[in-house]
Amino acid sequence: MNLILFGPPAAGKGTQAKKLVAERGYIQLSTGDMLRAAVASGSELGNKVKSILESGALVSDEIVIALIDDQLDTNKGAAGFIYDGFPRTVGQAQALDKLLESRGEKVDTVIRLVVDEAALLARVTKRFEEQGRKDDNPETFSVRLEKYNADTAPLVPIYAERGILHEVDGMASIDEVSGGIDAALKEAV
Repeated sequence: MNLILFGPPAAGKGTQAKKLVAERGYIQLSTGDMLRAAVASGSELGNKVKSILESGALVSDEIVIALIDDQLDTNKGAAGFIYDGFPRTVGQAQALDKLLESRGEKVDTVIRLVVDEAALLARVTKRFEEQGRKDDNPETFSVRLEKYNADTAPLVPIYAERGILHEVDGMASIDEVSGGIDAALKEAV
C-alpha cells in the first residue's frame, strides 16, 4: 500500500499517520525525518544533504526521491508506506510515480483531509497564545497555508482523475477521521 496523506498544515496528517503506523504497521515516510536521519547517518548522501541545508538551500527533488528509494529498500515487506509531506508539487508527484513504477508499484490511494482553513487559523492562533509555540505562529502558518494552496492543492484533481482520491472530514474528531481513513483504505484494496 502506497498512501499519500494530503491536507494543509495543522490538518492532522501527523496524528493520523502515527495511528496508521501503530494500528496497521505502515511505515511513515516524512521528508523532514528522512533528511534529519540522512544527516545523522554521516553517509555520503547525508553529508550532501547537510551541506545543502547548512547553506540554506532547498534539497532537490532528486535527493528526496533517493531518500525515499532508500527507505523503500530498507523497509521491504512493510504493510504499507505513508507519504507525509511528499509530494508537494506536480514535479514531485511525477518523480514519485516514476520511482514506484520502476518497482512495479503505484500510488494506491490518496486521502485528503478536508478542513476549514479559518478554523485551522483560529486553532493555531489559540495554541500560539496559550503555549507560545514558534511553529504555531499565526503569520508563519498563514504563509505555509498559502504555499500549500499554491503548490500542493493542484495535485488533488490529478489524483481525483485517477480515481484514487478519497476525502475525509478533517474537522471531525480524531477517531471519526480515523474511521473515515479506514473506510477509504477498505475501498482502495
